[in-house]
Amino acid sequence: MKLHHADLMNSQAKRPGWNIFHRMARLGFVTLAAVVLLTSPVRGEIYRYVDAAGVMHFSNVPVSPKYRLYVRGAPATTYYPAIRTSYDSNKYDDLILSAAAYHDLDPALVKAVVKAESGFNHQAVSPKGARGLMQLMPQTAMEMNVLNTLDPTENIFGGSRYLKGLIFQFSNDLRLALAAYNAGPERVVQYNYSIPPYAETQEYVRRVLGYYQSYKSNNSAFRQVAAK
Repeated sequence: MKLHHADLMNSQAKRPGWNIFHRMARLGFVTLAAVVLLTSPVRGEIYRYVDAAGVMHFSNVPVSPKYRLYVRGAPATTYYPAIRTSYDSNKYDDLILSAAAYHDLDPALVKAVVKAESGFNHQAVSPKGARGLMQLMPQTAMEMNVLNTLDPTENIFGGSRYLKGLIFQFSNDLRLALAAYNAGPERVVQYNYSIPPYAETQEYVRRVLGYYQSYKSNNSAFRQVAAK
């Protein structure tokens, strides 16, 4: 989401931190610590300029040459909080089997996506706002009728439904479907029905396919499903 200076005063309901931040800036009390505290969920860069009246203006997009880099953010692609901690990789197998059967998917594939997205942490929340085991964005969750994205059952069933739709949309091309799951289907279409040239997306596709083959070969419950 792009937050220009003109948008800041109209976003109080959605982004209260930004409005507090802006008012503090007008009073001249913004410190680097406050900037980091209020922007850490976004992990974005912050730009600033001071106008002729001495008022500081902030934006995460340098919409004018007057803006100068104020805080350098961490790249989102380096943030995998759920994978840095060990969680029970078999805890949700029954849910995965049920959701995969319901949506006619290979359970090993669903589990591979769960592994890549959250590392089996049902409370995982990304800096971009994706939540739960299959890291559903709010808009996607709403489209999939998921009310509580941190509920394992709702998340896995909703994520499986979304994945099935992508596989159908891209004519059973699993690589494109996975790329779309990561970068968005519009990006796959934009790049002429190919994996977008984003390092994160390309690595994501490779990682999921690797997990998929591993679960398909080594998980006895999933092997039994595949054999039927």
